[in-house]
Amino acid sequence: MTATTLKMNDDKAVYAAGAVVWRLVEGKLRILLIHRTKYRDVTLPKGKVDPGEMLAQTAVREVLEETGIRVNLGVPVGVSRYFMRPKRQKVVHYWAAEATEKAIRASSFVPNSEIAALEWVGLKKARKLLSYPVDLEILDEFERLVDDGVLHTFPLIALRHAKAVSRSEWDRSDASRPLIERGQKQARAIVAPLRAFGVRRIITSDAERCQQTIAPLAKALKREPVLTENISQDAWEDGVADIRSVIGKRVRSRKPAVLCSHGPVLPGILSEIALATGTMHGSYLGSASALDLAAFSVVHLSSTNPGSGIISIETHVPKI
Repeated sequence: MTATTLKMNDDKAVYAAGAVVWRLVEGKLRILLIHRTKYRDVTLPKGKVDPGEMLAQTAVREVLEETGIRVNLGVPVGVSRYFMRPKRQKVVHYWAAEATEKAIRASSFVPNSEIAALEWVGLKKARKLLSYPVDLEILDEFERLVDDGVLHTFPLIALRHAKAVSRSEWDRSDASRPLIERGQKQARAIVAPLRAFGVRRIITSDAERCQQTIAPLAKALKREPVLTENISQDAWEDGVADIRSVIGKRVRSRKPAVLCSHGPVLPGILSEIALATGTMHGSYLGSASALDLAAFSVVHLSSTNPGSGIISIETHVPKI
């Protein structure tokens, strides 16, 4: 099990993101390689972070732009680092990402000035074709997931609400505190990163600041969020929260979901996910639940056997 925090906090580095895109063809695993026109090399789909982007949305956007295939991100498979020139490091984050047959059929890719060709190959052939050692290191981690039988996954995402009016400046009930302008910007900024993981179900505390945080996502997905006091701060403070029932239902459903809640409640959410999946507790749970405002932790679970434990946790922090 791995736990990571994804931040772009080195101003001297160039950040990028990509994916090991995979599919099953007659039961055999194939991954997608790109043949680049300008560099005459073979590599994994990836690209630089655009201004205002978070890494997960960059990975999905770049895969789509380079291959025409729309994917949802699965388990992270590592970070490659190399120097483009003296004192200028490039940092590339990768995820595993399944290409569905529907997405492949919808691709409008044609060879162009950037990408000369796409090629689906087995892992053995990929090792022979890839041009760079850093790509082989990413492939090593991907192959470990294959060997462990945990390629098919689904995410449960714990999200802390965005920046709201402070308690000291609010004379009504705590649950009615709305987002301030910065919080509204944060709520909009996390829509694409959350969608990168294929979120389709939204569960939220019934507090106003949580409802406003997930409103832009709900609009983008055209989905009605499920409001519940069971993960609200008021219920938690009164000792009547029922986090276990909420998490149990989400694990049983095996569907990508986001749960928007509050700082004091998040440790309980992460703890219940661990308990529901038979995962050993550890300090990683504390790190994953100690979220900044509008930050979120993605917990990856096996689609075929979620009771086998947490595969990995990654924490994403918006810049706003």
